[in-house]
Amino acid sequence: MKEEVKGFRDFSGEEAEKREEIRKILVDAFEKYGFEPAETPVIEYEEFVRGNNPDDEAVSDIFRLKDKGKRNLALRYEFTFQLKRLIKNKKLPYKRYQIGPVFRDEPVSANRFRQITQCDIDTIGSSVKDEAEILATVSEILDKIGIKPKIYINNRKLLNEILNELKIKNKEKAIREIDKFDKLSEKEVRANLKKIQAEKVLDIIKKPESYFKKYKSYKEIEQLKKFCKNYGVNVVFSPSLARGLAYYNSSVFEIKCGSKDSVAGGGSYMTDNIQATGISFGLERLSNLAKLDSDKQKYLIVSLNQDRKAIELSKKIRAKDKIASIYYGKPSKALEYANSYGFSKVIFVGEKEIKAKKFKVKDMKTGKESILKI
Repeated sequence: MKEEVKGFRDFSGEEAEKREEIRKILVDAFEKYGFEPAETPVIEYEEFVRGNNPDDEAVSDIFRLKDKGKRNLALRYEFTFQLKRLIKNKKLPYKRYQIGPVFRDEPVSANRFRQITQCDIDTIGSSVKDEAEILATVSEILDKIGIKPKIYINNRKLLNEILNELKIKNKEKAIREIDKFDKLSEKEVRANLKKIQAEKVLDIIKKPESYFKKYKSYKEIEQLKKFCKNYGVNVVFSPSLARGLAYYNSSVFEIKCGSKDSVAGGGSYMTDNIQATGISFGLERLSNLAKLDSDKQKYLIVSLNQDRKAIELSKKIRAKDKIASIYYGKPSKALEYANSYGFSKVIFVGEKEIKAKKFKVKDMKTGKESILKI
């Protein structure tokens, strides 16, 4: 059997079921907040994928390929750049969600893979009110899957205002280094900033929130906090938060579980000269952190040479929106099979049971048996 390609994985069994359950929670929340679904191709022209920010780390890690016509193509590394095409002739604001695979040709580690399932919402034609709504959507989702998040916010305009005040020339490089403040030690970040004569910015980044009220751009942060409060969403101002991608031009967000685990991230940006806001989840990260209490009732109906009756019973169980599967194999192997696939109940359907209209039901968790009357 061939092994998976490095950086790619199969999902099955309980893990796949958990992912699907999270996906349903995401879709339900996205649609409840008025976002509509969209689907886009996995393969695009390389030039389109690269966009206007070819120096971004994520863009430099794209998977390149060629078709038989020798055209330069690439796998999508995210969904945002494809919005340029989707928003044509759409009334604004246009709110869309998308869930699907994205690809990065980058080094693989324990928590870093080359294919991930990304879950995005974006509002095209957005204001600070839409930013707050997106954070409210995120907050509701994480609450439903048992994650207690901390939502950190900042604003790229504020960072640029500070860098201008300090007369720092290489602003994009400085912003990328500042964004590593929660990942590297202060000493390392300072050393990196020193290379571009920007180390002074750290002294400002470390100041209390009240200090930043003197900057004009801080008003946007106050506005966002106010609208988040209307939704009952708590946010924390983090002056070092920058987000690595160059296209962000206003608010930026990072949602964390604990001190280091980033669950989602996003912010505001321009697409086709229209202000937009979006946020992105990785399904793999959500699945690792989610605490779901699944109350799914999965019934395995064991046919003891009574196939027609077993099918009838399965139809009755499914009509009650419960999961039912029929086992036609050897009865002695039925319980082993049920354990293997996580069935909660096993029902035996034989001639004796049909005559009595009573079926023996075994609870696979407790081992107790009960009688089901039909």
